[in-house]
Amino acid sequence: MDMAPWVVQMAVMMLVIFTCCCQAKRNQMLYCSACHAIVDELNHSINLVDPKKTINVGSFRLDPDGSMKDKKVPLARSETHLSELLDGVCDHMSDYAIHTDPATQQKRYRRFAPRSSGPTGDFPDLKNFQFDGPEAPNALKFACESIVEELEDDIIALFSQQTGDAPKDLCNISGYCEGSSHTNEEL
Repeated sequence: MDMAPWVVQMAVMMLVIFTCCCQAKRNQMLYCSACHAIVDELNHSINLVDPKKTINVGSFRLDPDGSMKDKKVPLARSETHLSELLDGVCDHMSDYAIHTDPATQQKRYRRFAPRSSGPTGDFPDLKNFQFDGPEAPNALKFACESIVEELEDDIIALFSQQTGDAPKDLCNISGYCEGSSHTNEEL
């Protein structure tokens, strides 16, 4: 039967396509923007949590003396809470669109949708945004999901610290914003 050579040819072709796609260079603007969006969304969500709320962490086993070792940590920066936030952070990527800086003509994804908990004047000038239809945010969401999957432990470790600069370092440490002109810009 002539089916065997056809199957082998298709398998080889699929392997070549898969290899090429996996080795393709990531779009730096897209992945750097996604990294900054993750930092922005997580910072916003953390700031919404009441700083007085705490969660018990530690071992729930009894020590030989009958005591239990646990401690209370702020809920906002607990690993449990940060993990929950990471599960939904990429759902907010539809609130971002490509923005062209009028002075430098540099493009990057930027939040265009005002936050429901933000000030009413939080609505940006939309004339510098590029909206390419309902499927446009999918690339940013895919980049976000890739970053979260790849760096979840690092993200949680950086955000669980109480220092304000650690999360901003994520995009530089990860290498997604190397050589980018907007590495230290705020979104």
